[in-house]
Amino acid sequence: MPNVYADYVPIQPGQLPAALARGEASCFMVEGFGALSVTGKAHIGRLLWAHGAGAGHQSVFMQHMISALAAQGIQVFAIDFPYMQQMMEQGKRRPPPPVAKTLEHFAAWHGLLEPLADLPLWAGGKSMGGRIATMFASTAFASTAFASSGSTSTESASQQVCPGVIVAGYPFHPPKVPDKLRLSHWPDIHCPLLVLQGERDPFGTREEVSGYLLTAQTRLEWLTDGDHDFKPRRASGLKHEFLIDEAATLAASFVRAHGTPSGM
Repeated sequence: MPNVYADYVPIQPGQLPAALARGEASCFMVEGFGALSVTGKAHIGRLLWAHGAGAGHQSVFMQHMISALAAQGIQVFAIDFPYMQQMMEQGKRRPPPPVAKTLEHFAAWHGLLEPLADLPLWAGGKSMGGRIATMFASTAFASTAFASSGSTSTESASQQVCPGVIVAGYPFHPPKVPDKLRLSHWPDIHCPLLVLQGERDPFGTREEVSGYLLTAQTRLEWLTDGDHDFKPRRASGLKHEFLIDEAATLAASFVRAHGTPSGM
């Protein structure tokens, strides 16, 4: 099968800052980390963007969403988790590893990329990737990450680790299992959190989510008649690409409202 990473430039982590500054490449295979694509310029913000459980950052939805975010002035750092990279290279589906391992990998990427520019690096992703981003932002993880720094405030640690989160299609529960909620860590998130959700998303419909008690810093934006990929029914008269563009516009407005320095 074709090598989907054939155009990704092999690079050591320490070489990444200079490579990004030169702008000679936008796709990298970073030693010890994996596949990374960098899209757009950071006019209003930067975003570490992770994929869902079944498709990597090269999927049609991810590519459209990444391009739309970049068009809004957000520089997107899209990654593939190691299991997804193996799937893409071998052509065989495999399940994600335990959440803790995926979270550890996401945190390592954030730690590598965050210092490369002055603008804060937001966390986010599609479905599972978005869930991982919310877990990264939670004070439970932040306090662990900052234990060696001597920080005594879990709230300030969370804000330092993650300035904000953007999620496309949060998996509030598994499909057809509405009682198995994935919200136990949300009270520990103290940064701005935007969830972009299709009204018909089987992982959390508008009717279902309206009954949840969400935290004050959480903002929900609904994509009319959208499913988990924001795709509307034909009868709605809406176009899929327009809903993805709408989601990106909402995300950019949220980032701009929560921390873009004046004059950017």
